[in-house]
Amino acid sequence: MPELTYLEAINAALHDEMEADPRVFCLGEDVGRQGGAFGATKGLQQAYGELRSIDTPVAEAGIAGVAIGAAMAGQRPVAEMQFGDFVSIAFDQIVTCAAKMHYRIAWAVPMVVRCPNGGGVGGGPYHSENVEAWFHHHAGLKIVCPATAADAYGLLRASIQDPNPVIFCEHKFLYRREKADVPTGADGRIVPIGAASVARPGTDLSIITYASTVQLSLAVADTLQAEGTSVEVIDLRTLVPLDRGALLALARQCHKVLIVHEDSRTGGVGQSLAALIQEEAFESLDAPVRIVGALDTPVPYSPPLEEFYLPGEAQIERAARLLAAY
Repeated sequence: MPELTYLEAINAALHDEMEADPRVFCLGEDVGRQGGAFGATKGLQQAYGELRSIDTPVAEAGIAGVAIGAAMAGQRPVAEMQFGDFVSIAFDQIVTCAAKMHYRIAWAVPMVVRCPNGGGVGGGPYHSENVEAWFHHHAGLKIVCPATAADAYGLLRASIQDPNPVIFCEHKFLYRREKADVPTGADGRIVPIGAASVARPGTDLSIITYASTVQLSLAVADTLQAEGTSVEVIDLRTLVPLDRGALLALARQCHKVLIVHEDSRTGGVGQSLAALIQEEAFESLDAPVRIVGALDTPVPYSPPLEEFYLPGEAQIERAARLLAAY
């Protein structure tokens, strides 16, 4: 069982799915000979040829359009947006075409759109967006946001096998920082889409989070545990479909809920989650649901400003203490 980084786990999942299913192919800018801007597709063209690891022009709408057509024709394309921010150029293809094909004409669109997204790497306002909320409003798309190397591997394989279009949000900050022993190949574990994971059990307070803020939330939970406050941390892993059962069970068990994500607080997925909890589990709550997210500004380029912009341990800990003391 090799120790893999988050990035290497994604690469391994692509290798294993392409090996297992000849319908799977990758396309995107520099995904072939170069192996991708970050190395996620390294070795695929050498192993499977230019027709299964396709270097495309810098044309995100075209990448998405080709993927949709190929998926409808029976293939299983994995389209890479070199930076998640640029998926906005392909937005019409994804939400107007891919998301609605099954509803409109009962035609499956088994494709994955890989979106390397997120801040914390000094990428500035054009290379650091969190894009999950852009698609959360549009029915017909599944949205996956892994936080660990094992989940990056298992959820990507599940996404490729899924008959629906999947937006796969890979957090760039995690690429080389998260690592774990990840079984691959025939022993590789496929993680079901739509099942949340309890990252840490607790009884006094619950933190609901995903992607880059999972580890931050776990660090805060450790701090509060040392002071006698038991904090449960749940990693959603997928936003659509949402594990509603786990979400509501957590609210009813701990009675105080903090939602944490890196995306902006205004219009972020957290507001939808808070509404669900307060509609379905209001009588179990001992305090209002709180949300921690990024500031409502473009992502700064300056490292100190970016650090101030992003939610960090200090902001999460402050919110958790206010909630615990309520």
